[in-house]
Amino acid sequence: MSTVISKDGTSIAYDRIGSGPAVILVDGALGYRGFFGLGPIAEKLAEHFTAYTYDRRGRGESGDAAPYAVVREVEDLEALIDAAGGSACLVGFSSGAALVLEAAVALGSKVKKIALYEAPYTSDDAGRQAWREYTQRLGELLAADRRGDAVALFIMLTGATADQADEARQTPMWSAMEAVAPTLAYDHNALLGEDGSVPAGRAAAVAVPALIMNGGDSYPFMRVTALELANAIPNARHRTLEGQTHDVTPEAIAPVLVEFFTG
Repeated sequence: MSTVISKDGTSIAYDRIGSGPAVILVDGALGYRGFFGLGPIAEKLAEHFTAYTYDRRGRGESGDAAPYAVVREVEDLEALIDAAGGSACLVGFSSGAALVLEAAVALGSKVKKIALYEAPYTSDDAGRQAWREYTQRLGELLAADRRGDAVALFIMLTGATADQADEARQTPMWSAMEAVAPTLAYDHNALLGEDGSVPAGRAAAVAVPALIMNGGDSYPFMRVTALELANAIPNARHRTLEGQTHDVTPEAIAPVLVEFFTG
């Protein structure tokens, strides 16, 4: 493990494997290097690149600082890019894809290309209303320090039943999720916005080549969102990874990323 110090003094922990041009992988909600991390995908990419995985602030071995702001997480990525030699390709998964989009707009030539897998924006009225209700309730639970209930709320948002959420509470992984529950607000209340709408105007400001992906067996709205993002970003292409769900496999996505980043 290595660390970089972000602009506000926060220590960000990361791992680096492989050699070649830098590619930084960005986790979605709750994920970090020690828990459902992106290490297996990084290992595939390391055959062609120097692949970086890191703990986003508030997770794992990275620090945190209040108050949270999206710009702080962009600065964390900038510190990693600087440590990687000053420029890098970025790939984000789920809500991590929203962070990559923000970094591409903010960091200019430091970002060479971006790849986004299933950024969970929504474009329909029902989805936006459900997102408003979820983020309001999430904020209430975290304000009351009911971390377990906040995690349960999140996993039910992804499709789990109440009974399945109760079963998950009995598993060894539950304590790890509770530990990083406050970062759900970072991703959902702050990064994805109050109604989770596709940020077409923000996406139009992305100046670098972009690959926007969704899984063929994932939630149907993910394809709609991916197409909207690809249409909004000036130099973007869209690709559906057939047979893949929201939890994409390294074997499916790594060759696609290698082709795009080296093309």
